[in-house]
Amino acid sequence: MPILGILASSKLTAAAGDYESIATVTVGSGGNASVDFTSIAADWTHLQVRAILRSSASTTNTGLKATFNSTSTNYYALHQLYGDGSSAIANTNSASSYAVTGHQTGASATTGIFGVMVMDILDYAHTNKNKTVRTLTGYDANGSGLILLRSSLWMNTSAITSISFTSEAAGNLAQYSHFALYGIKGA
Repeated sequence: MPILGILASSKLTAAAGDYESIATVTVGSGGNASVDFTSIAADWTHLQVRAILRSSASTTNTGLKATFNSTSTNYYALHQLYGDGSSAIANTNSASSYAVTGHQTGASATTGIFGVMVMDILDYAHTNKNKTVRTLTGYDANGSGLILLRSSLWMNTSAITSISFTSEAAGNLAQYSHFALYGIKGA
């Protein structure tokens, strides 16, 4: 019987639907104001960002902002549904200067608790349509926390070549926050 890890690592080319690691960033001591992925090639059909998140902001939790190609004008729209265990809320914003993607714990949250995010950027390299982003994010604080399902729209037909993440509240991305960018081949 083959050992699956060895078999999987022996693949020389990516099959349709495979995830290819493009880049990773782990925030070091003192934190970072932003995490940036630049010079993203148009080699894949979709992109995915997976992250564990914490902010140095003086809050229990806060959002994570994303901007594409350094565009920070009102070209972003957001829909979200979220719950905290006792209520569910839905809202929208049709003219924002950034996409709200992940959700992270802040400095007021219990030490060592991080938010998580899986964000898909669909058809990021197509130049004939606006870009759609879908995100599943949240955190658990031993019985409290949030779960959020978000979708964003970047109203621009340019191919996405860079992504910048910053904390929505004042503060840096905290030490040990980790971001991994993947490319997804098409079917």
